[in-house]
Amino acid sequence: MTGTLFIVSAPSGAGKTSLVKALVERLDHIRLSVSYTTRAPRPGEREGMDYHFVDEEAFRRMVREGAFLEHARVFDHFYGTSRTWIEERLRAGTDVVLEIDWQGARQVREAIPGAVGVFILPPSREVLEERLRGRGQDDEAVIARRMQDAVNEMRHYKEYDYLVINDVFDEALEQLTHIVHAARLRTPLQARRHAELILALLAET
Repeated sequence: MTGTLFIVSAPSGAGKTSLVKALVERLDHIRLSVSYTTRAPRPGEREGMDYHFVDEEAFRRMVREGAFLEHARVFDHFYGTSRTWIEERLRAGTDVVLEIDWQGARQVREAIPGAVGVFILPPSREVLEERLRGRGQDDEAVIARRMQDAVNEMRHYKEYDYLVINDVFDEALEQLTHIVHAARLRTPLQARRHAELILALLAET
């Protein structure tokens, strides 16, 4: 049996991290991949829980060694996903969620064609800007840049299998949950899970 890899992307401020965290807490047999990054930890972030924090030299060494399933530069920092960790979980039949941008998503789909892509959009630009300002961590220049980067990110929504609008959080979470349930019922996966039953049902009498 193999698990399903879910790629979840969104512009900064769309609420992706909160949705994915709630999804993983709600469902069994699904894990969130913890990415490697060269940026500094934000207040409250913990090593190994939110990210694996490494310096740029260590990150570049991991790239040379082929340690990443995908990696990309975002906001002047590098991010990468451990290839070994993902592959081990999928082989064990555990579903995995990746929170990555469109660049990383393209790399992952090339490596794992069966991955399911979900893009999350905010309900409006005004709400997106309000969420970015609500963090209270960035000045006006940084917010303006993040808004422009968000627009560029959102242009790639058509590359994904599903689109979720995060207006009402509970509704968006419910939709995300339905996507996972639907993916788990796909014929190839169900055929492997219930191979003995199917053989018995189709046996010659």
